[in-house]
Amino acid sequence: MTTLTLSGVSRAFAGTRAVDRVDLEIPSGEFVALLGPSGCGKTTLLRLIAGLERPDSGEIALGDRIVAGKGVFIEPEHRGLGMVFQSYALWPTMTVAENVAFGLRVRGMARKQIDAAVDAALRRVGLAEFGTRRPAELSGGQRQRAALARCLAMSPSLILLDEPLANLDAHLRALMLDEFRRISEETRATFVFVTHDQAEAMAIADRIVVMDGGRIEQSGAPETLYARPATAMVARFIGDGVVLPVNVRQDAQAGGSFAIGGRSFAAPPAEAPGTQLASVRPENVALADPQADGALPATVISCIYRGGYYALRCGLDDGSVLVAHATRRMKPGDRIALTIGHAWLIPPAGP
Repeated sequence: MTTLTLSGVSRAFAGTRAVDRVDLEIPSGEFVALLGPSGCGKTTLLRLIAGLERPDSGEIALGDRIVAGKGVFIEPEHRGLGMVFQSYALWPTMTVAENVAFGLRVRGMARKQIDAAVDAALRRVGLAEFGTRRPAELSGGQRQRAALARCLAMSPSLILLDEPLANLDAHLRALMLDEFRRISEETRATFVFVTHDQAEAMAIADRIVVMDGGRIEQSGAPETLYARPATAMVARFIGDGVVLPVNVRQDAQAGGSFAIGGRSFAAPPAEAPGTQLASVRPENVALADPQADGALPATVISCIYRGGYYALRCGLDDGSVLVAHATRRMKPGDRIALTIGHAWLIPPAGP
């Protein structure tokens, strides 16, 4: 069981920092998702942890052992970790069992030990009857399981997953998410899972690390990131919420407040007055009777069916745009009324 620690880690390509002074600690046994848009630096960060890239500065440690830093660089094969690639990286001319056994043979393990480890790994991922097949004879989900079995056979304390579900259909992705979670709970290994899909990250991770521009925007439990985003980028990227500029006022008697579309919301007493940003989630916006208290006149901009509900993009009369969920289809241009139940004031950015 190993804690992973990154201190001031940076990596640049052609003068552009793909990873920019990242500090991160992942305790032993935690399942962490690195989440962000393409080009945010999450895969480069994973490759730095794996030893497939060398940091330009900073330090990476596994437990008390520094594996990358000033004057130190431990090659990937000596870091004691496992990695599952998006492309699976299975040898096409080897059987599934031979693929799983490959790393163990390189280690010089005895034949009986290898056979036992391979059998245990294949059983763990549900491929006990597929050991004699070659990768081309497997489905996409089975190939992904074979790649995971190869990783598990090495008994790593840290498992790195680089967008492992990107090539699978929605049904197989859901099944493999369940498998990853089950194996995480059984082995208590530390998992670091790279994805650009927020639904995957929210479903599986103990903690999500949101990245943008090579830096960590926010790190926390999925519920925390959704309900209390620390930056506008996180508020927009997690969920279908919108970010709106608001004017925070402080009154000696009434306390702090801000308004959206004429509706007033309480602000923390110590919040500085002035223009700030607020996040509003779709589940906090409801269709209302136009005559109801607090109802905000709005116009439907677009209506998209999402399976079980319609996502409405609506413009308020003051120019603000909100997203709401409805049970029936509406047409662009329809006039409606909305109420806002809650809005989260995003903390001001640091200096």
